[in-house]
Amino acid sequence: MKIPSLVLRQLYTNGSLTPTASGAQFSLKNRLTDAKLTGLKRVTIGGQEVSADRLTLSVEGGERFDASDISSTNPVQFPLRQVVHVMAPGVTVDEGVHEIKLEFEIEGMGPLKFKVKDSIQAERPALDEKKVPRIAEDDYGEEAIKTRQRFIEEHAGTTLEHIPSYSFDPQGLQGNIEAFTGVAQIPLGIAGPLRVNGEYAQGEFYIPMATTEGTLVASYNRGMKVLNLSGGVTCTVSDDSMQRAPVFIFENARGARDFRTWLDENFDEIAAQAESTTSVGKLQYIDTYLSNHFAFCRFNFHTGDAAGQNMVGRATFAACSWILENAPGIRRFYLESNFATDKKASMVNIMRTRGKRVTAECKISGDVLRQHMRVEPKGLAYHWGVAAGIGSVLSGANNNGLHSPNGITAMFIATGQDVANVSESSAAILYAEHTDDDDLFMSITIPSLIVATYGGGTGLATQRESLEMMGCYGKDKVRKLAEIIAGVVLAGEISLASAISSNDWVSSHEKYGRNR
Repeated sequence: MKIPSLVLRQLYTNGSLTPTASGAQFSLKNRLTDAKLTGLKRVTIGGQEVSADRLTLSVEGGERFDASDISSTNPVQFPLRQVVHVMAPGVTVDEGVHEIKLEFEIEGMGPLKFKVKDSIQAERPALDEKKVPRIAEDDYGEEAIKTRQRFIEEHAGTTLEHIPSYSFDPQGLQGNIEAFTGVAQIPLGIAGPLRVNGEYAQGEFYIPMATTEGTLVASYNRGMKVLNLSGGVTCTVSDDSMQRAPVFIFENARGARDFRTWLDENFDEIAAQAESTTSVGKLQYIDTYLSNHFAFCRFNFHTGDAAGQNMVGRATFAACSWILENAPGIRRFYLESNFATDKKASMVNIMRTRGKRVTAECKISGDVLRQHMRVEPKGLAYHWGVAAGIGSVLSGANNNGLHSPNGITAMFIATGQDVANVSESSAAILYAEHTDDDDLFMSITIPSLIVATYGGGTGLATQRESLEMMGCYGKDKVRKLAEIIAGVVLAGEISLASAISSNDWVSSHEKYGRNR
């Protein structure tokens, strides 16, 4: 499979071009996939060509090689994230912009080449002493962490007593946080059990909730009791998709329209290019929306047990690189057009799904409501009509329910989710109905619940324990987690709705939520 030049350029490390005593040097980093370098033919810097017999390579933390010695029988290992420095003797690079051309070979891919531009800038003054310290060789080691703690105490004029206290190995935080200095400890409470009648989550679950809001755990616990007494909550995942949304710009609207047809005709090859970057992600389909001379495209992927934003970004980039080299008439391109609405609630995600589309529903016994909530099912249904049918419409809210982000956020923090994804996950559609047998049917659909049971923060110490508490850590568990979260959300809706309808809302906060 040919690798488009737009993808190959990702190997080059911007800002790495540096003059040396003997010539010039730049760096490559493998940001694509594990590979073997079987040839480095030539390098051209600012029009100055250097052949293989003069080039040398230095593998970061390892050996040096003469480029002329590299071959298919004597390859250089080039695994993912490996950095290689290329030294080109006799090249003069002054201040300003220089074009760099590189011709090389990768095992199984044959001859490859790309060109980039990099610049030499005037020497910058040294950064002042206010920069947060780091130790490049081991920035997650004890020395680096304690250096930062002392630095903050000195510059902020405070004493760090609790922030430095943690029980896990900081070396496991690489890829999760930079400049690690300590922890923000958030209280964690347990609600439940909650009986979930799902396709993936079946049985009773104890729910970890991390929050500083008084009454929240108690309120959700009360709702879970009501759902359990009514037979449990039935949960259904009806869609599963993660997006990246590039935009392609054409000379006119006709070009954009014809491009939509071209995408459909070439979908199989586009999908192959996208999926070459991941062993998990699968491109399902491409939605194309036309406006003026723009084609806004939502690339929709399955992402396994990962939330998948980075995965689909990398895959879409590879696909778009191939598109740019093969589709006619494209004038400009941006990998993200803001139409995926990453970290933002939107109507397109409510309609088309981002993450998991999941519904929780229950027929709640009228006797249970009267006995445990002091409300009538008919009254709650009427209350829903007023609040959901009128109040939420007047306000322009993206959620006609009460407070689904409360439970979602508490569980996101506890289980290591990307908490900013509460933005998309906050959207919800609540429905209530007074049944003929004097019960209350209530359901809620969360159209854009973005969760993961693998990757990101899910493998960190306390976060993994919280997931394991529900049997939701690791492979093939993400839909189970989505069903459990939806059930928790419905428990919170029935609890708060009952509290407001019975006028218990303020009194319960005064009793359990005061901390002043």
